[in-house]
Order: sequence, then C-alpha cells, then structure tokens
Amino acid sequence: MKLKSIELQHYRNYESLRLETDHMVNVFIGPNAQGKTNLLEAIFVLALARSHRTAKDKELIGWNHDSARAAGEAERRYGGVSLEIMFTDQGKRAKVNGLEQRRLSEFVGTLNVVMFAPEDLEIVKGAPGVRRRFLDMEIGQIQPGYLHAMQQYGKVLMQRNRYLKTAAPGSKHELLDIWDEQLASWGVKLMKKRQNFIVKLQQWATSIHAGITGGGEALQVEYRPSLEMEGPEDEAVLIDRFMVKLSQMREQELRRGMTLIGPHRDDLLLRINGMEAQAYGSQGQQRTTALSLKLAEIELIREETGEYPVLLLDDVLSELDRSRQTMLIDTFQRKVQTFITTTSLDSVDMEKLRDACLYHVKDGRAEKA
Repeated sequence: MKLKSIELQHYRNYESLRLETDHMVNVFIGPNAQGKTNLLEAIFVLALARSHRTAKDKELIGWNHDSARAAGEAERRYGGVSLEIMFTDQGKRAKVNGLEQRRLSEFVGTLNVVMFAPEDLEIVKGAPGVRRRFLDMEIGQIQPGYLHAMQQYGKVLMQRNRYLKTAAPGSKHELLDIWDEQLASWGVKLMKKRQNFIVKLQQWATSIHAGITGGGEALQVEYRPSLEMEGPEDEAVLIDRFMVKLSQMREQELRRGMTLIGPHRDDLLLRINGMEAQAYGSQGQQRTTALSLKLAEIELIREETGEYPVLLLDDVLSELDRSRQTMLIDTFQRKVQTFITTTSLDSVDMEKLRDACLYHVKDGRAEKA
C-alpha cells in the first residue's frame, strides 16, 4: 500500500498544497509550528475520517475559511484509488473514486495507516480511555462493521445515560429494558471484535518485544472487558450475560445516573515479565512496550489485509535511542511506505534511511529539498 500524492485546500495552515509522495520514505523537516504534523494528520484523516489530535473537525478548517479539503491518490494491490474528504460547518463528506460514501464507516479502511507519535507512550501509562481509543482506531481500519457498531453503541449509551439521569423514582423502567437489549446487542459485537484483535496483537507484540529486548523481557497483552468473558464464546451467551449484569446493576446505575458496564469501560492490560507496565515499568520499558505495540500493528494489518499500511512517524525518531531507532527503521525499510517529521536530521540515522525524499516545511509550504 502506498500513498502516491496528497492535496490540501484550506487545511489548517495550508492554503493550497499538492505533493507527489511516491517515495517509500518521505521526511518532512523544519522548525516547530510550521505544518509538519498537519501533513501527517491529513494523511491520518484520509484513512480514518477523523483527526488524531482533536475531536473538533472545525479546527481542521483554515483561518477565515468555511471549508477544508484533503485528497489523495493511493495504490493498493487491487489497483489505484482516490480519496477525498471535505469538512464544513455542516459536517464532513467523504468520497472514494469520486463516489460519495453514505456512511463514513464505508470510507474508513480504504487507506490503512499506523501513527506513532511521542504521546503514544500514553497507551502504556495513560488512562483506560487512551487504550480504548487505540483499539477503536486500529480495529476500525481492518474489521468491517466495527465503526458502525461503535456508533450504534454510542447512540444507545447516550440515550440510556440520559434516561438514568432523569428517571422518576419508583417507575417501572420499561424504556430502560429496551435500551438494555440494544446496549447488550451492540456491546457484545464490539467486545467480540476487540477480543479477536487482541489475541492476534498479543502474538505479534510478544515476538517483537522479545526481539527488541534480546529475550530479556516478556510482554503480555490482555483484554480486560468490564463484563466477564471466558475465551471465545457464542454471541447469544454473552448477550444473556450482559443482560443479567445490567439487571444486577440497575439500582446502582439509577442512583449514579450512568451506565457502569459495557465496552465504554473496557481496558487493555500490559505486563512486562508479569508486572503491570503502567504502574511498575520504567520509562525505557514503557517506550519499548509502546514501540512493540506499534510494530505489531503494522504486521497485524498486513496479516488482515494482505498489504502493509502506511506508517506515520511524528517527531518520534528523536525520542528513541539508537537501538530502538534502528529496530524501527529496519522494520519499515523497503517494505512500508513511511512519512517522518523531524526538526533536525542530527538525531536521525540517515545512513539507514536509504533513498529517502526530503521536504522542507515552512509557513504552510512543503518543498522538495
């Protein structure tokens, strides 16, 4: 998989830009606050129809404009594909090969990306919501129907929480019974897909982490759903268990005015040699764990789609020591198209970045060096 070109109009600080990006390694170099990360964000948006930096699409629209556009030409094993997404005050519209997609979930997955940035250390040491977002972004790219199920679950969850906050004491809660059924049905679909994904992620991450640490550390990646799951189970069995748990929690949820179980409260447990990486891992171990997860993502997407994803490295090489940097570069060299941002080449092993194309970025402009 390769992104052959990218075009931006009124996107962040880019008034107008078109770049040919046919090289396997593309390096954007320049001072901070010039637009390097905005370029990587735009590629991410073409893959997932959302930013990795903000939940507010209007922030993607350039100053004094009422719309923004990002487009690109990608090359996949089944042929070329054009992607386009437009942001306006009324929402966003996405096209594939010129055809508008009825749902954004039909757009997502046409281009696959893996983003690695310094803040990804939060996957290891941050709050559970960071890890859930990591799961949602990656599964959504490779599992058809996941994003649609997530959207439906989110709608039911919002309606159910609204009811829990406003329910009159002593009422029979017939409406809550309806929300329970829908929450369990959509929730189990998400849980099953997360469970399957994490089993595969664990296999890749374990091997990669052992390689990085010379066999000195064993990484475990474990799914921690808020509802008990005993390995692969029938969906109907899980829905029944979900409904029973909701019934048991009903009085407590009514008192607190919120839904206390479901995929929105899941977590991912990461252990190094049996110890929780979040609580007990050193910063070096946490960095290595984050790197292992990202490298595992690359291999997992290739396994699921038959192609390597596009890799986005946002100012991350300078954050890694030489051994980890070498491991990362050796992983993507000559097989994964990679886009890199950096303020300086001093901390980057350019001898290993063979045939890289350099772009100087300044004031919302990118020019080939």
